[in-house]
Amino acid sequence: MQIHLDSEIYEQVKNGTKNVEARVNDEKRQQLKIGDIIGVVKRPDENESLRVRITSLKRFSNFDELADNYPIERLYSASFTKEQYLALFPKFYSDEEINKYGTVAIEFEVIKEDC
Repeated sequence: MQIHLDSEIYEQVKNGTKNVEARVNDEKRQQLKIGDIIGVVKRPDENESLRVRITSLKRFSNFDELADNYPIERLYSASFTKEQYLALFPKFYSDEEINKYGTVAIEFEVIKEDC
């Protein structure tokens, strides 16, 4: 599995500040297990990547509940408010998807750069 992140957020992962990725807990994410390795690719040029190992998977009913359980810098960027962070999700997920699957917080640690 790979996750594609904008360059600013990729750098947050690379430096260890951001260590939680929030996603809808659809069929693809339900297959994840602690210990799995995920490739993280830097957008837009996609010429830099790193690998992370899943250390925890926590499920929530929605992104608001998920965001209540983590400091914003672990989820996205310290320059964002919770409200700004939550405003990003309608670009990626419909209310129907969120209601059907709930969400998952994928906690991870960087294990190797340049995969």
